[in-house]
Amino acid sequence: MSGGGRNQLRIIGGEWRGRKLAFPPLPGLRPTPDRVRETLFNWLRDSLAGARCLDLFAGSGALSFEALSRGAAEAVMVDSQASVIAQLQRHIDTLRAAGARTALAEAVRFLEQTPARPFDIVFLDPPFSEPALLSASLERLAQAGWLADTAWVYVETDRRAPLPPLTAGWERFRHKEAGQVGYHLLKVTALPARQERTAS
Repeated sequence: MSGGGRNQLRIIGGEWRGRKLAFPPLPGLRPTPDRVRETLFNWLRDSLAGARCLDLFAGSGALSFEALSRGAAEAVMVDSQASVIAQLQRHIDTLRAAGARTALAEAVRFLEQTPARPFDIVFLDPPFSEPALLSASLERLAQAGWLADTAWVYVETDRRAPLPPLTAGWERFRHKEAGQVGYHLLKVTALPARQERTAS
């Protein structure tokens, strides 16, 4: 669990650095640890300014709020738990986070729609107990215009679990482990679905 006390996390960089945010004590809800977030946002440092972010298993909102704090323009936080969405909305109101919005939905179902605009950064941190959600989310992200050219996709897994096989157009750009967490930054290069749309 991140620093800041039980059922709390601390934003570690940017405009809201040091702010503490509470999250519901739900089973499986585990904010990305401080040192993992620090590494991730160092990796993304040159891509954050003005970025559109999609957080598909938002939970505590740690990744979205960290991104917004560090210069991202927008963050869409998706979660299937109403209590989680209500807490995230309270944080949005408290921080006056104009670029943030929430969506109460199952992540894979959310990805069945066609987005108005593609996203530059996607955070994928599904429950470790449901690895199929990761594969399904990656498959859907590769379609229907979800990803901008050269988008980044962050994936967090149980370190003992292998990353799902990547199809053509995905590259594992960075990878590290911390405790029980394996975390990966995927770079989108030229997805087949994107090439088909361009050719049409």
